[in-house]
Amino acid sequence: MAISEPIPPVQTPPVRTPVARPRPTDMSEEQLGFRPQAAVRWLAPGVLITTGAQSLIAAIFGSFADKRELQGSLPATVHRHDTADELWLDYVADVGDGFDATFSVASLLGAESVELPGVGTLPRGRLLVLGGDEVYPAASTRAYEDRSKGVYRAALPVPQGDAPTLFALPANHDWYDGLTAFLRVFAQRRPFGGWKTEQTRSYFAIQLPRRWWLFAIDTQFDDYVDAPQLEYFRTVSERLRKGDGVILCTSTPSWVSAGSGGESKGYDTIEFFNREIIRPSGAAIRVMLTGDRHHYARYAEVGGTGQRITCGLGGAYTSATHKLPEHLELPPPKSRVREPAGTARFDLVTTYPDKAASRALAGGIFRLPWRNPTFWALTGFTQTAMTLAMLIGIGELGTGTFRLLAAWAPAVVVAVVLVLGAVAFARIDLPKSAKTNTFAGVLHAAAHLGLSLAWAAVIRWLDIDVLPGGLGADLTIVAIVAIGTPVLIGFIDAEIVAAYLLLASMFCVNLNEAFAGQSIEDHKGFLRLHIDATGTLTIYPVKLPVVCRKWKAHPTGAPSEPWLLPDGQTLRPELIEEPIRIPRSVS
Repeated sequence: MAISEPIPPVQTPPVRTPVARPRPTDMSEEQLGFRPQAAVRWLAPGVLITTGAQSLIAAIFGSFADKRELQGSLPATVHRHDTADELWLDYVADVGDGFDATFSVASLLGAESVELPGVGTLPRGRLLVLGGDEVYPAASTRAYEDRSKGVYRAALPVPQGDAPTLFALPANHDWYDGLTAFLRVFAQRRPFGGWKTEQTRSYFAIQLPRRWWLFAIDTQFDDYVDAPQLEYFRTVSERLRKGDGVILCTSTPSWVSAGSGGESKGYDTIEFFNREIIRPSGAAIRVMLTGDRHHYARYAEVGGTGQRITCGLGGAYTSATHKLPEHLELPPPKSRVREPAGTARFDLVTTYPDKAASRALAGGIFRLPWRNPTFWALTGFTQTAMTLAMLIGIGELGTGTFRLLAAWAPAVVVAVVLVLGAVAFARIDLPKSAKTNTFAGVLHAAAHLGLSLAWAAVIRWLDIDVLPGGLGADLTIVAIVAIGTPVLIGFIDAEIVAAYLLLASMFCVNLNEAFAGQSIEDHKGFLRLHIDATGTLTIYPVKLPVVCRKWKAHPTGAPSEPWLLPDGQTLRPELIEEPIRIPRSVS
């Protein structure tokens, strides 16, 4: 049984339990109550512009209207799920993308149990923790309904017996509207499909059996832990005892960059939290869990049992693993936190997809024009503008200096804009070496400009040497420029982008974009955790190699059964690696 204790006592809204709804007879929006969404096409111009603008606005105004500080007026609750001798709980992150992938994972999480080859039957978790990015590409009440809440309701409409409990931690995509929609969906104790919700803030602490705790901290774009949140966890920490084990959930795998010599700001926040809240009590962080990167990667402590696990397999596009560092040093030597914990080495043990598969997946970026047709349209429009500007300049070759400079002015303006855009794109991931990224951006722009210049020269050659003067020749040239450029040259230009992404990703430049542009929906999964009667935590990393892409309504099912079933396909979950067993106390 779950017990929620307010700290200090306040008027807390009641937890609402899920109720049965009429089962849909088809997959229409009217029957489901939400609209199943296709996977986000991340390099589509509209998505790039909208997401970029929302990210910028969130970063600017988040500093002036931090919703975490406003949450200080909301009830502060520590959640108790420690009354049983043992507990099963689930962890999944990055869930709110395309319907097929999200629902495939949600249907496994909502099932009474999951059968894994070589392991047996694992029961559904009494708790489900969503580790961040519950919606893509940006948060809104409608987006949550269509991409996550409605999908999970279809997977588990209403449970048999007591409803499991769901907790959610926000990440950057949840923050793009300032956390407004997130708090409405997850912090008002409304059901989330067949799961009930208890949290009242964007961060939470859960007391688990056998002196285990789960802390989830909201660091808002890897910034800092706000004062009301610190006060909340300080109050919770009064219940910690020496030897207690803590599972810490964060919104990003900041230990990867920090531990490999990169940016340490995000991990400094974690280390500060450890120093201020956890270590003084004698408790210890035994496991860190996160999503954000859409793969599975486990770093294990050398000479110890500590774990740093990224598991962002809940539904968003699969991301690369083949460029992950093999070793981490944590806390990093250049940490700005005074009196950090003793340094430990963590080695990369397992990834999913594995590194060989990740390298192979990178080559799929050459499907970019087909996966993102609007991106093809963008390159076609850009090449048309650049080609016309080049034609104007070429047409004035051999004329006076002033006239020549004036003729080439449009081409120069387009070239400058292109170079600046390519450099900004190359530096989008805040790279370790700005010079490398800048150089890559300049080369990228040069390839596009070279294509435009070559195509303009071909057009001029056709006009002068192949087609004699006359109306027919003029119309042919117009047709070549108006149709051939956006279609054929636009396609070639999109493939130049793909070639750039593949080559640049080999040097860790635009590595994320090389995978985001593909919107890979397979290679999904989640974590199923078990705290047994001895106090040992066992983590079962579950993978779903292939998601279902065809569904059918299941109107005659029992109230607790999914609304939709695979149509001609079976979901086949497996273990990513052998179960990971972690003792509660540091040996």
